[in-house]
Amino acid sequence: MSPVIELNKLSKAYGNFQAVDGLDLQIHRGEVFGLLGPNGAGKSTTILMMLGLTDPSSGLVTVCGYNATTQPVEVKKKVGYLPEDVGFYDELSGRENLMFTARLNQIPEDQASHKVENLLQTVGLESAGDKRVKTYSRGMRQRLGLADVLIKDPSVIILDEPTLGIDPKGVKELLSLISHLASSKGLTVLLSSHHLHQVQQVCDRVGLFVSGKLIACGTVQELSRQLFSHYPFQLQANISLPAHVDRGQLEAALMRSEGIKEVVWTAEGHLEVGCESDQSSEIARVILDSGATLHELTRKTYGLDEIYQRYFEEKKVYEMVQ
Repeated sequence: MSPVIELNKLSKAYGNFQAVDGLDLQIHRGEVFGLLGPNGAGKSTTILMMLGLTDPSSGLVTVCGYNATTQPVEVKKKVGYLPEDVGFYDELSGRENLMFTARLNQIPEDQASHKVENLLQTVGLESAGDKRVKTYSRGMRQRLGLADVLIKDPSVIILDEPTLGIDPKGVKELLSLISHLASSKGLTVLLSSHHLHQVQQVCDRVGLFVSGKLIACGTVQELSRQLFSHYPFQLQANISLPAHVDRGQLEAALMRSEGIKEVVWTAEGHLEVGCESDQSSEIARVILDSGATLHELTRKTYGLDEIYQRYFEEKKVYEMVQ
């Protein structure tokens, strides 16, 4: 199946400043993809090129089969875009703003009215539809923005920093809504953000962006395995050792077990074990047989914050030795 969004060696320079540098990326139908990185990393510039709002210096970007540079109008028909700051007519109500957008998209009045009512309900604004937008909170404006981009039934939604300035409750509601829309309508969603923890909750895959380059791409689990262990199962044990057993003895006992490939001690004194398959029961048996007390045994996972920090550190080391 062809990707819905495809970037091929995409670059954008402003004079001597390289905003986007040789970006290769494919995003498929129904996928929620997070483009993550600090402010100034090139995320918004990449989005503008996807929308045909700025031309690349080199490379190619296609959206829904259309060249975004040479066929920007066709791309805009297929894509709903929610910028960081949503613009509405503040003196009009939410319903009136949506009706205005429907008319701009040449949707017949009777169809538009029905669609607007459904969308207000979808985004949870049915009770606020007749209130002036100037009275809306930031979170309500963002939900109205989602309804606005859905008016034309897009195949793709691009969201640029959608949770910025929203309180925690509003963030949770908005992310849940985005996830629901992607799964129920089969939408492809590209979500740009520097809030890693929030994006981790809804994205199928993520791309880590630094200085205009995509330095890593995959699921959180894939990136975690690439960075933190060569083995698919990483288990962490919280234990207490008796006086007659030292760490070296326990390490040796664990390494004699088939399937256990790596044993290390963390700075906090926990035991981390890398395995080809889940060896939880074997690890527990060896620890208890040694006379140690096992307080907790869990599978170690890493969040996007840890993953991003590790990639960022490795990139800095790489640049220093060039």
